[in-house]
Amino acid sequence: MREAAKLNGMNGILIIAHTPLASALRVCALHVFPDCSDVVLALDVPPNEPPEQTLVHAKALKEQLNTAGALVLVDVFGATPCNVANKLLVGGQTKLITGVNLPMLLRAVSYRHEPLDALVARALSGATQGVIPVALTAPQVQHRVNSHDPVERDHQQ
Repeated sequence: MREAAKLNGMNGILIIAHTPLASALRVCALHVFPDCSDVVLALDVPPNEPPEQTLVHAKALKEQLNTAGALVLVDVFGATPCNVANKLLVGGQTKLITGVNLPMLLRAVSYRHEPLDALVARALSGATQGVIPVALTAPQVQHRVNSHDPVERDHQQ
């Protein structure tokens, strides 16, 4: 599938995040898209690993993608995963987005066949559209008992 991915212009996705977030996000993505294990890779950054070693691992995973382009998703701007990923941005066929969340990743996987700039836009819209304040609905009308009755109590399940 890797050769086919490069020939078809498919983009790969590399998640770089603090341990265990990258692997956990990849597992979630593969749950929804089980056929994309070759084009969605993850690098968990352990707390005490030197950035130089993380960069070696990141470069190896980017090469392993073997896709036309690569979208790198990291957790926090300015942290080690982001600083390492920034060093992967060579030649214009790699883009970087910080603040990865599951809606962003799922949107990126869904549209990985689009040009890299369009994929970035799709991933960003997935991230923001996936963050929704959920309002509580009006409470249901429930039979209330007097609060001074020691036997009967209101319980919510």
